[in-house]
Amino acid sequence: MLLLIKSNLVQKINDDHNIRNMNQADCYDEDNNGVVVMVEPYSQKEQVQQVVLRILDANLDRTREGLRIIEEWCRFGLNNSDLTRECKHLRQEVGLWHTAELRAARNTSGDAGTELSHPQEEQRESVKSVLQANFCRVQEALRVIEEYGKLYSSGMGKAFKQIRYRVYTLETNLMGFTRYQQLLRSRLYLVTSSKENLLETVEAALKGGLTLVQYRQKTASDTVRLEEARRLCQLCHAYDALFLVNDRIDLALAVDADGVHLGQEDMPISLARDLLGPHKLIGRSTTNADEMQRAITEGADYVGVGPIYETPTKEGKSAVGLQYINYAAKNCPIPWFAIGGIDPNNLNDVVEVGAKRVAVVRSIMEAEQPTLVTQYFLSQLHRPQTVDNKFKLYEQS
Repeated sequence: MLLLIKSNLVQKINDDHNIRNMNQADCYDEDNNGVVVMVEPYSQKEQVQQVVLRILDANLDRTREGLRIIEEWCRFGLNNSDLTRECKHLRQEVGLWHTAELRAARNTSGDAGTELSHPQEEQRESVKSVLQANFCRVQEALRVIEEYGKLYSSGMGKAFKQIRYRVYTLETNLMGFTRYQQLLRSRLYLVTSSKENLLETVEAALKGGLTLVQYRQKTASDTVRLEEARRLCQLCHAYDALFLVNDRIDLALAVDADGVHLGQEDMPISLARDLLGPHKLIGRSTTNADEMQRAITEGADYVGVGPIYETPTKEGKSAVGLQYINYAAKNCPIPWFAIGGIDPNNLNDVVEVGAKRVAVVRSIMEAEQPTLVTQYFLSQLHRPQTVDNKFKLYEQS
């Protein structure tokens, strides 16, 4: 009897030892009442390789789809052959890696991710949000391919690292080009002033067709400025409008504004460009021909021309008059905005001596109906002009 007990104990110890060894080798299935399922050593490696193929296939699809969405806007929205060509070249290079072996690994019906979604994916606020979402999608997919590609093919990781950098450059160039095209199309420029219902007033103007806003706040704390600038930036982008910050480059960077506007006593444009990057907008205030030419030489994207009339927002600066508008119309190769005391009563005088774009503060910020005032300004700024004849009459008077 003692020998039988000893024999059973030894057998149990051996069984436990074998089970531990099989668990470590993934060969013991507790759900199968201890029946050992033998797996050949190389089959697990094949399963992992199949998963890698599926990951690469899915992310190559994402990359090509995202690039095509971006390409369509470059082609039809911007009519830009260079940007369109770069998108096409990137798609073709990615496509060369999308082999039949990778496509064969696809298992759409068994993909748990096909049912996943997020509310932000269900709608887009603007073309800009569509572009940004797809750039993010492409860049994330490229990073996935770069890492998993190292397990699949020699050189795939390195190739997709370089493609990812090219997509970063494409994004920078495209967003910069888009900003400048928006600037060229903008006729009315709202410069804000301190106001209790600031956001409501700006949104009312945006509803009237405004496409360019500058946040100007000289007295509030940085905490207030940061919050107002952040909310205004989001609001403007929701309406496909540009948002710039007066003077404060740090604030513009903090809220990802489209650029800054600098006065004559602010930092050099070259330094501002270094801080903001090559594709943000930089404007400069000018009061005479010399200041204008210097701003153009330094690389300003646009200039302010004024103050045309005396205005309390430019204390201590005398009005430069309508002659400066006529000079700008004949000599300024970059976008320029007449500014200073312009309102619905004198707008036509400004337009008829050459102004195609104007910037205003009080006319909209203090208006009872900002939407209607904005619409009036835009209607007058888009009507046909007879500059030369009007200015000759002005000079004779």
